[in-house]
Amino acid sequence: MDGLDAVLLARIQFAANMTFHILFPTISISLAWVLLFFKLRFVKTGQQHWMDAYQFWVKIFALTFALGVVSGITMSFQFGTNWPGFMQKVGNIAGPLLAYEVLTAFFLEATMLGVMLFGRARVSEKMHTIATLLVAGGTTLSAFWILALNSWMHTPTGFEMIDGKAHVTSWLEVIFNPSFPYRFTHMMLASGLTVAFLVAGVSSYRWLRGERGAEAMAGLKTGIYLAAFLIPLQILAGDFHGLNTMEHQPAKLAAMEGIWQTQKGVPAVLFALPDEKAKENRYEIAIPKLASLYLTHHLDGEVRGLNEFEGQHPPVAPVFWAFRIMVGMGLLMLAVSWSSVLQLAPWKKDPARSIRTWQARALVAMTFAGWIALIAGWYTTEIGRQPWLVSGVLTAADAASQVVAPKIAFTLSLYLLLYAALIVAYVSVVFYLARHKTQADKPSGSGMEDTPNPVTYPEQPTSQPGAAHA
Repeated sequence: MDGLDAVLLARIQFAANMTFHILFPTISISLAWVLLFFKLRFVKTGQQHWMDAYQFWVKIFALTFALGVVSGITMSFQFGTNWPGFMQKVGNIAGPLLAYEVLTAFFLEATMLGVMLFGRARVSEKMHTIATLLVAGGTTLSAFWILALNSWMHTPTGFEMIDGKAHVTSWLEVIFNPSFPYRFTHMMLASGLTVAFLVAGVSSYRWLRGERGAEAMAGLKTGIYLAAFLIPLQILAGDFHGLNTMEHQPAKLAAMEGIWQTQKGVPAVLFALPDEKAKENRYEIAIPKLASLYLTHHLDGEVRGLNEFEGQHPPVAPVFWAFRIMVGMGLLMLAVSWSSVLQLAPWKKDPARSIRTWQARALVAMTFAGWIALIAGWYTTEIGRQPWLVSGVLTAADAASQVVAPKIAFTLSLYLLLYAALIVAYVSVVFYLARHKTQADKPSGSGMEDTPNPVTYPEQPTSQPGAAHA
């Protein structure tokens, strides 16, 4: 135990916490907007199956939100226990951004979530819809502040160093740093895809179990159409993000592409085993000049290699493979979503019967595909920043604490065991809810039939049609 690297263990521990935590906000961000969509459809049409879909998925949202909050707290502690140098050097920037997230987003989400879950029988239908909108807006605002800080750590601007500490010279430049628009867009689309496949997968699971009514089909079609719409946008956004990375973080880009030497006409490496000692790719399968084409838009365009960043580039193999897993999952999402759209084509009279069993099983298998792509993309981003914690300003080694390796290893083991148990529990509960979806989930005594009558907003909340009882 004494021979372990304390800095490496601290990095692994934070990575473990981040890997677990990011799963849940990613779902919360877009699932809130899907809930708003269900609610607006109910308000417009008066069809009960839209509210049934809302009532089912709001439970999963609440569970997800709770796990996201709890897992986020442990990350905050690590700033002090494992990475004190981070706040000492850049706390003047990181501290306010984290505080803005809590004050402007988290409190809004937490307050309005109570109205979403328990207030429909106590407020007007209109107020309940507004509460759902505010929760959705709060989740997005939360992502805005967190990604502003994370992006600044990759491409820091708008500050100056005084006595070894970062001081803000322009908050606009700090927040809207060069990589922020691309990271925010990429993350929001990733969140949407994660939720799209979650909704489609769970709804397909219910379809396979014989639930083929209007509510289950509403969820299935919503998930499939959302995925099919977002995945081309994500591919396009990913291309723009890659160009931004080449400009501002060329060492990361070289590791992603497996480019060891600066050269023109760079091939796109499809498969290889990067060898850092030999500084080459073994068993390489590549398409000539393709990387230059999509990175520079010229077949003979020059791309900087890892040779220009000796001692200052990230570990190549993890970044190289994480990037390919992300891209591979994206292509699989494209194939599954678009083939499913063809099965559920709007011109077909009975979509519930048009979908095939193999297609439903494929969607169930893809339920958490967004998580895989998300984690792979996050690893590409964060490992690709090494050895820097804040690019060009602070290395991970300089920010690390003096906590000895055995203590970090012990707490890391506990974290991993706890997170494994919670992941299993979360997935189990999601499918448990899907298996036990019954008529009991409908608002009792609503009298609301599945008809296209518009919803009205009576002055007395207790007498409104479709009200959910506590």
